[in-house]
Amino acid sequence: MTDTAEKIDYSKTLYLPETDFPMRAGLPQKEPEIVARWQQMGLYKKLRASAAGREKFVLHDGPPYANGNIHIGHALNKILKDVINRSFQMRGFDANYVPGWDCHGLPIEWKIEEKYRERGKNKDEVPVNEFRKECRDFAAGWIKVQSEEFKRLGIEGDFDNPYTTMNFHAESRIAGELLKIARSGQLYRGSKPVMWSVVERTALAEAEVEYADVESDMIWVKFPVAEGPAALAGAFVVIWTTTPWTIPGNRAIAFSSRYPYGLYEVATAENDFGPQPGEKLIFAKRLAEESAAKAKVTFNFVRDIKADELAAVTCAHPLHGLGGGYDFHVPLLDGEHVTDDAGTGFVHTAPSHGREDFDAWMDNVRELEARGISSTIPFPVDDAGFFTVDAPGFGPDAECGAARVIDDSGKKGDANERVIKALIARHALFARGRLKHSYPHSWRSKKPVIFRNTPQWFVYMDKELGDGTTLRSRALNAIDETRFVPAAGQNRLRAMIEQRPDWVLSRQRAWGVPICVFVDEQGQILQDDEVNARILEAFEKEGADAWFAEGARERFLGKKANEPWKQVMDILDVWFDSGSTHTFTLEDRPDLKWPADLYLEGSDQHRGWFHSSLLESAATRGRAPYNAVLTHGFTMDEKGEKMSKSKGNVTAPQEVMKDAGADILRLWVMTSDYADDLRVGKTIIQTNVDAYRKLRNTIRWMLGTLAHDKGEVIALADLPELEQLMLHRLAELDELVRENYDAFDFKKIARALIDFANVELSAFYFDIRKDALYCDAPSSLRRRAALHVIRNIFDCMVTWMAPMLPFTMEEAWLSRDPSAVSVHLEQFPAIPAEWRNEALAAKWKKVRAIRSVVTGALEIERKDKRIGSSLEAAPVVHVTDGALRAALGGLDFSEICITSDIGVDGGEGPVEAFRLPEVPGVSVEPKLAEGTKCARSWRITKDVGSDPQYPDVSARDAAALRELGL
Repeated sequence: MTDTAEKIDYSKTLYLPETDFPMRAGLPQKEPEIVARWQQMGLYKKLRASAAGREKFVLHDGPPYANGNIHIGHALNKILKDVINRSFQMRGFDANYVPGWDCHGLPIEWKIEEKYRERGKNKDEVPVNEFRKECRDFAAGWIKVQSEEFKRLGIEGDFDNPYTTMNFHAESRIAGELLKIARSGQLYRGSKPVMWSVVERTALAEAEVEYADVESDMIWVKFPVAEGPAALAGAFVVIWTTTPWTIPGNRAIAFSSRYPYGLYEVATAENDFGPQPGEKLIFAKRLAEESAAKAKVTFNFVRDIKADELAAVTCAHPLHGLGGGYDFHVPLLDGEHVTDDAGTGFVHTAPSHGREDFDAWMDNVRELEARGISSTIPFPVDDAGFFTVDAPGFGPDAECGAARVIDDSGKKGDANERVIKALIARHALFARGRLKHSYPHSWRSKKPVIFRNTPQWFVYMDKELGDGTTLRSRALNAIDETRFVPAAGQNRLRAMIEQRPDWVLSRQRAWGVPICVFVDEQGQILQDDEVNARILEAFEKEGADAWFAEGARERFLGKKANEPWKQVMDILDVWFDSGSTHTFTLEDRPDLKWPADLYLEGSDQHRGWFHSSLLESAATRGRAPYNAVLTHGFTMDEKGEKMSKSKGNVTAPQEVMKDAGADILRLWVMTSDYADDLRVGKTIIQTNVDAYRKLRNTIRWMLGTLAHDKGEVIALADLPELEQLMLHRLAELDELVRENYDAFDFKKIARALIDFANVELSAFYFDIRKDALYCDAPSSLRRRAALHVIRNIFDCMVTWMAPMLPFTMEEAWLSRDPSAVSVHLEQFPAIPAEWRNEALAAKWKKVRAIRSVVTGALEIERKDKRIGSSLEAAPVVHVTDGALRAALGGLDFSEICITSDIGVDGGEGPVEAFRLPEVPGVSVEPKLAEGTKCARSWRITKDVGSDPQYPDVSARDAAALRELGL
C-alpha cells in the first residue's frame, strides 16, 4: 500500500447522505412550531396573494356547532376538506377556505339551560336578550377553542375572518331569506303533527332525531261497527298500536283494498276477560290467526268482506261516553300505507299524532265533510306532554288530573296505563303485550320524542310557484344536476325529497333568528316592504336581538302599529340558518363565489345540511347552492362499534396529536375508505405510524443525497435507461395523482405514492443507484443523472403529498431549501409529455421480472449464510425466452441486481437452479464473486489494485479518488 492510500479515510471520500432532517419525526413537538410559523408569516394571506386572478375553487364549509371540543368525526371532516382545498390550490386554482360555525339553536341553548338547572335558576325569569347574550358568549368561546384545534390539525383557512350564523350580518341575511320565502307565498301557518321533545319543549326536525330501542306497550283495540252493511252489524273492527296514549286522538281507521279481509267469530277463549265466544271481529285474513293467538282465543271464519263493504263502515269510538266525549263516528278510509305484515290489517289513525295519519285524514277531508264527519284535528297533548281538554276523561278535568305521556326527565308517564284501563272498563281491549322496537329520540337530550299536533310555521313543498314549478320539483331537478360522490348519495337525497312533508321552520325556543313576521287574527302574514326593510336594517346593526327588545313591535310596524298585527315570537329551525349560509358567505364575500363547487359532510347530512341548503336555495334561487356533494362515513372503534365514553373506546384527536402527531391522523384519513364508516384505535394508529416512518425515511434519504446536488439538468436523451424509466413512472403517477385528486379518491393516491416510495424507490431504484451516487466520480454521468432524477422525484413526491401531510412535507421542503417560503405556495410540477415511454416501461417490466428471480435466489443464499451481502455474489442467469433475454441488452445487469458480477446465457440451467413459477424460462445459479473486495465500494472485482497509486480499490474507485484530488 502506498503512502497515499494509507492517508485516505475512504468513508470521507464517499458522497454519503447528509441532512439535518431527523429520522425521528417528533411530530407532537414539531407541528406546533410549524403552525406558529405559518401564522407568523401570514401563510393564508400569501396563499391568497399568490392565487390572485386564478379560477376560484370553493368548498363551502358545513358549520359544526360551537358547543364543545372537536371529536374524531370533526377531525375526519376537516382533514378531508383541507386536503381537497390544498390539492386544488396546488393545481392552479384559488382555493379559499372559509371555516364556519353554527351558533344558534337548541344545542347551545341546552348547554346554558344545564348551567341554570345546576344553579337552580329559572330560565323563564331571565330577560330574553340577557339569556341570548349568554348563548352568544358561550358560542364565541367555543369558536376560539375549536379554531385552535382545527389549526393544530393543519387546517389552513381564514380563521381570522370565519363566518358564523350569529354574526349580525348573517342574522340579517337569514331573516332576509325567510322574508323572501314569505313574500313569495311559500310560508304559511299550519297545524300538523311534528316530532316534539317534551324535555326540551320544542319541535324537532328529522335531522335532530336519532333512533334507539325501547320496550313499548302494545294493544289490540275493538272498535264497534256503528253503521255499515247488515252482515257486519254487531261486529268489531280491531286495530293494533304501540302508542296506546294516542287512542283519545283516534279519528279514523285505515284499511287497504289490496288485501283480503274476513269476518271471524270467537269460538273459544282461555280467559274470562277480553274477547269472549260469540263476538264477531274483522281482520285481514293473513293476520287473523296470529291476532287470535295474542288474545288466547280461537276463531271460526264466517265470511269474506269486500273492500267496498269496509269503505261503507263507520265505527263508534271505543272510549265513547268517557268524560262526556268521543261521541263522533270513526270512518274507515282506504290507505296506501296499510300493510298486512304485522298487526291486524287495520291502522289506527290519529291525525294529531302521525304524519301518515295526518295525510290520510287530509286526503279525505271533502269526503268526510260530505258524510257529516267533522274534519277538525284536535290537540290532545300539550307541550309538556299532558293531555288537554281535547282528550276527555284524561285531561285537566279528569278526577285524578291530566294524564301525561312523557315527563320532564323523559320517562314514560301514566297516559298509557290510564288509557288501557279505560279500554278494559269498556270491554274494548282485545289483547295487550310488550314490544321492543326502534323509537325516535332527541339527539341532544337522548330522551324519547312524541308526535303531536301543534301550530307551526311551514314552507309548502307542493305549492305552484308561478313558473310551473314547486319547491319539491325544483329540488328534485337540482339533485339531477348535481354530482354526488359516492353516486349513491343522489338516490338517497332524492328519496328524502320525494317523500318529505312540508318543511316545518318554527321552534319554540329563545336563541336563534326569529321568524320575523307579523300576522293578523287569521294568520295572514303582513306583506310590507317598508316594515321588512326596517327589520333587516336593525338586524344588520344590532343583530336579531332587536326583535326581542322592548318596543320592537312598534318600531318595526311604524304607522301600522295601531293595526291588530301580532308579532311572531317563534325562532327559526337552526337548519334554516345553516341552509342559508351560502347567501352571506358565498354570495356576499368577494373572495368566494356562488354556487359552491363542493359541499362535503357526513352521510347523515343528506337529511341535514345538504337537505336544508338545497331547499332554501331552491325556494329562493331555483337551484342548489352547490355543484357537487361529497359524503363520508362515521368513525367507529377498531371493532366497528360506536364510540362512547362509557365504553372507553373513544379515540380523541387531541390525544392522537399529543402522542403521534396530526400528520399521523391525516395519514389514517388518507389511507381509509372514507365513503364507508372508518375504524380507528390504537392498533390502527400504530399501523399508520409504521407506514409514516418508512415514508419519512425515504424522504430523508433523498434529502441526504440531494445535499450533493448541484442542480444540473441532464437532457432526457442523455439519461441512462433506469433514469428514463423513473421519469416515466413520475409521468404515470402525475396522471394518477391529478385524476384522483379530482375524483376525491385520496386512498388511491396515498397507496400509490407509499408503494412507489417503498417498492420502487427504496427497494429498487435507490438501492441500485446507491453505489453510483456514493462512489462514482464527480464527473460521472450516471451519478449526475441520478441526482437530476432524484431531484425531480423529490419535488413531485413532496408537492403531491403536501395536501395530505402538510407538516412533514413543509419540513422536508424547507430542509431542502431553507430560503424557501413554503411548499404550500408551490404548484404540482409540470411533467413533460416526453417523459412517458411505454416501450421502455414494457422492456423494464421484463428486466424486473428476471431480477426478481435473481433476488429470490440470493435471499436463500443470505438466509443460509452462504453470503452476507449481494455484493459477494456473481450468479449465472439462464434465460430461455429470447424476448426476455433481449430486454437485458445494453444493460449492466450486475448493477441492476446489486451483485459484483453476473452471467447471462440462453440455457435451461441445471435442475437445482432457483426458479420462480411466475417467471417461467428463467433460472439462477448462485455463485460467489471472484476477485478482491474494494476497500471503498465493497464490490468484489478482479481489477482491485490495477491502479498502483490506489492498490486496495477498484479501477472505478481509483479514478474517482484521483478526480477528487486525493
